[in-house]
Amino acid sequence: MMKMKTFLLTFLCLVATAVEAQQNLSFSQNGQPVSPEVNVDHSVTFRLMAPEAQKIQVTGDFLPEGQRVADMLKDDKGVWTMTTEPLKPELYMYNLLVDGVKVNDPQNVYAIRDVNNLFSIFLVSGGQADLYCVNNVAHGNISKVWYDSPTANMKRRCTVYTPAGYETSGRKYPVFYLLHGMGGDENAWSELGRAAQILDNLIAQGKAEPMIVVMPNGNMVQEAAPGDASDGLVVPTMKLPKTMEGSFETAFPDVVKFVEKTYRVKKDKAHRAIAGLSMGGFHSLFVSINHPDDFGYIGLFSAATDRLQQETSDYLNVYEDRNGKIDRLFSKHPKLFWIGIGKTDFLYKNNASLRSYLDSKHYPYEYVETEGGHTWRNWRVYLSMFVQKLFK
Repeated sequence: MMKMKTFLLTFLCLVATAVEAQQNLSFSQNGQPVSPEVNVDHSVTFRLMAPEAQKIQVTGDFLPEGQRVADMLKDDKGVWTMTTEPLKPELYMYNLLVDGVKVNDPQNVYAIRDVNNLFSIFLVSGGQADLYCVNNVAHGNISKVWYDSPTANMKRRCTVYTPAGYETSGRKYPVFYLLHGMGGDENAWSELGRAAQILDNLIAQGKAEPMIVVMPNGNMVQEAAPGDASDGLVVPTMKLPKTMEGSFETAFPDVVKFVEKTYRVKKDKAHRAIAGLSMGGFHSLFVSINHPDDFGYIGLFSAATDRLQQETSDYLNVYEDRNGKIDRLFSKHPKLFWIGIGKTDFLYKNNASLRSYLDSKHYPYEYVETEGGHTWRNWRVYLSMFVQKLFK
């Protein structure tokens, strides 16, 4: 413990030390080297002033598949530097490893939490990534909204996106329920998923219909995201009870009732959509097949499609007779059943099994297969594709 405290104090002191700028480096106003710096060719340079450090590496999702870390090199002034190859447009997450200790980049104020990990972030613009930027378009609003859930016997929070003009238009809007994955919460899609930016940009381009997007918390033991509920500043974890044992699906009508009472929305199947990633895709599947008259559009993003957890519950009937419920759903002719999965996703075979059943019944669905695995990089793409197909 003493060694760790000493290391952290030394590291903070090193970072805080002002240095004289070198000709070939970019420095900020506080005398520290700029990091990260996105270069003209879309390569990215990371820098850290730490003259006493013995080894510094950078790790992140920008690295080639199979490579976990990249070494940074120290110059004679104590500045460590690493420049990537040109990167594809994307929102990237990374950390620094200073003598084996993972830290956020102290020169980068932009960071994001994913479950119990905190990452520094940067964005290489262009192409698909332009949807993740705040562009000069009309903007919707993001609200953190509390509602009563009688089924869960608690007040719970959801995130709600309302499109530009909602406050003054007087019109009624379709609703899209967008669900997060295991370990996530009602903040996940608006922060990691860039949902508001994606909706703003696609609506402004005329590629998506103006819609309300409701992002509930899928963990039924939580009132709200860690740190925003009455249990205080708890440590986030993926190992929560009441996630995939039927209680979320059973309580889901509470969210719908609240939304349809509170917002100007169209209250019919043709104007309701539901989709989610991983655990949220699992929830989307079972909510929709247990309520075949309620949702005209269903999206599964890297979804679990069978019950994988064996937690006991009073609500396991939600998962009984899955294929029979799928049959009833398709007998009601949903407008869209959409599946997206990465080629190396650990749930690929799970999705292939579901598709095999759909094919055996000749049920219509759309399928998108992308590179990569179980990542936000894929889920942002799936969201961008799915919303363009809604309510047309």
